[in-house]
Amino acid sequence: MLNETLEQLRELRLAGMAAALEEQLTHSASTTLGFEERLALLVDRERNHRHDKRLAGLLKRARLKYPQACIEDVQSNTGRGLNRPAFTSLALSRWVEQGLTVVIIGPTGSGKSWLACALAQHACRRAHSALYLRVPRLAEELRILHGKGGFSEWLVALARTEVLVLDDWALAPLEPAARADLLEIIDDRAGTRSRATILTTQLPVEHWHAWLGGRP
Repeated sequence: MLNETLEQLRELRLAGMAAALEEQLTHSASTTLGFEERLALLVDRERNHRHDKRLAGLLKRARLKYPQACIEDVQSNTGRGLNRPAFTSLALSRWVEQGLTVVIIGPTGSGKSWLACALAQHACRRAHSALYLRVPRLAEELRILHGKGGFSEWLVALARTEVLVLDDWALAPLEPAARADLLEIIDDRAGTRSRATILTTQLPVEHWHAWLGGRP
């Protein structure tokens, strides 16, 4: 009967519950627990199993440059210019739900990409979707999408992504077509709740207008 129950749990895609039941059967201490306690443990395992599976899927789709980066490991060394309490407070706030834009500015090697990935990874842990893109490579990717006729569909999918990481913003000049596409991406997210954006850059904000083709 137990084997049949295990098989039925797997058929119902309750893999976490099935694994927990097998563990209970192999540990004699579990027999001292009441029915409600054993059931609660089975349900808790299933919930954790689904959370872990969902997180793995979100991180895979996010394609983060540093998928293991996490806010708990952030270091605020002297001279780095990073206020760790402020950074952690931001990560734990409702910045995604509020649709905020986070700008991380610093020189090469200061860990901007790592910090951006840590924020995105934490968002995934909170069940938000994310996607990492390097702006210097974006022009070529956009050309391919336009060539295949898939740009509009990709743009719609991107607009649904809750956290978009645009790494190395303004690192190199953009062609007019790529610039127009990038502005369209930003416009889709501007002022939209639950659509947050993370930008990492070496270029001070006051020079962005010129980089985007406007007047200095």
